[in-house]
Amino acid sequence: MAPRYSGYVGVFDSGVGGISVLRQLTATLPHEDFLYFGDSANAPYGEKSRDWVLRRSSDIVDELLEQGAKAIVIACNTATSVAAATLRAQYAHVPIIGVEPALKPATLAEKAGRILVMATPITLRLDKYQQLAERWGSGHEVIPVPCPGLAARIEQGNLSAPDLYEMLEGLIGEYAGTVDSAVLGCTHYPFIARQIRDVIGDVPLFDGTLGTAQQLERKLAERGLLTKSRGVGNVVFASSSTQPGEIDLYRSFFEG
Repeated sequence: MAPRYSGYVGVFDSGVGGISVLRQLTATLPHEDFLYFGDSANAPYGEKSRDWVLRRSSDIVDELLEQGAKAIVIACNTATSVAAATLRAQYAHVPIIGVEPALKPATLAEKAGRILVMATPITLRLDKYQQLAERWGSGHEVIPVPCPGLAARIEQGNLSAPDLYEMLEGLIGEYAGTVDSAVLGCTHYPFIARQIRDVIGDVPLFDGTLGTAQQLERKLAERGLLTKSRGVGNVVFASSSTQPGEIDLYRSFFEG
């Protein structure tokens, strides 16, 4: 996945999901160069073991840094929960930014009684989410809903197809009209925000993309790593998948 330039921000996810983060990163930091790596050959991470996710995340970061990345964004809730602390300890000289379920802003919203949290099974099992729920969930009814298979289905595209609605009905249909908001705890899920609202109602949806972009900007500024270029930055896509059209699929998600 060798990039075409150095001094870029490396962004990775198990597949297309992290492109929702990338879109916010480029909006917040339009002059920076980004390399997005989607590990679509191994997607989704949310249904794999913790040890596997840690090893794979470490391998990807190693390669991104060898190719000249100045910072890393882990654009995956699962990989952040599993690997971020280990990678920060290993590469203390490199800004490593993660993403986490946006439970804090959901609990601080004007109407925050019942909050649905959609995430992968492994994200909801890990200590990081449990600590987040304990810290910010007090005084609210937080309903965690594991969504096995949903990220993998989003990877396939064709997001208006009946089978996706059927999957959502099975996962969250019982909460229709009964929740005040929903937290999208996987970076794949913002791509189906409309479909989620079609199932549970027109409620506020919260994701961690803006907070991740703002944290990256802060960390680059602290270390003097913000680009001095005033031109529009480059965005390069790479993937572990050799399926024809994979990069075109990434671009289609990015361009919206």
